[in-house]
Amino acid sequence: MGVIIVTKNQIINNARKQGRTTLTEIESKLVFEGAGVTTIETRLASSQKEAIALSDQIGFPVVLKVASPDISHKSDAGGVRVGLKSKVEVGKAYREIMASARQKYPTANIEGVSVQSLARPGIEIIMGMFQDSQFGPVLMFGLGGILVEVLKDVSFRIVPLARRDAREMIEEIKGYPLLQGFRGQEPANIPYLEDLLLKISDFVEQTPEIKEIDLNPIFAYKDGAVVVDARIVLEEVASQQS
Repeated sequence: MGVIIVTKNQIINNARKQGRTTLTEIESKLVFEGAGVTTIETRLASSQKEAIALSDQIGFPVVLKVASPDISHKSDAGGVRVGLKSKVEVGKAYREIMASARQKYPTANIEGVSVQSLARPGIEIIMGMFQDSQFGPVLMFGLGGILVEVLKDVSFRIVPLARRDAREMIEEIKGYPLLQGFRGQEPANIPYLEDLLLKISDFVEQTPEIKEIDLNPIFAYKDGAVVVDARIVLEEVASQQS
């Protein structure tokens, strides 16, 4: 059918050629899809007309987010619009996002907006990775969304993870009862989350050029989980001395 498969190495090499260490949201999601991690479908629209057309293809309601390698905190830039239900709303949101982003980040390279379907609400969790100077890559798990900033309810393990490590990471956060279905709410699929942590651990082991990973939020359900937003930061390349 002529589908073009873009590999992890192609995406990373392309960013390197452009002098970037931060992959875009769409690039990051493509990389994780290649690692077997389910992400919400996300497409790039470089114009208002394209944003409207893609929204119609994906199906309403949709979410628009500013697409720029120079803007990591999209909400702070006024760069996020959620639950858009029509072409008119999408057109208006595109104009507002672009105007706000250009005002707050006048020197940023803005590629347009990412268009994605509105994910079914679930328990918001975060998974991430950072490079520790002593221990190497360390994985993080916790409650996601703004809760991670407010509560800092997270656990850590050194890569590589065994299944027992993944299970302990999940069980030791204070918010674990929420994942079990607190007061009649839909529980998360704990074995699925364990598998997700193990996939990320394997991915990190196989991709030493990655400095930082931020998957937040991930919506966890009783039948699985989906990554709603993703960010990958690459290690700086040491300049070659001639």
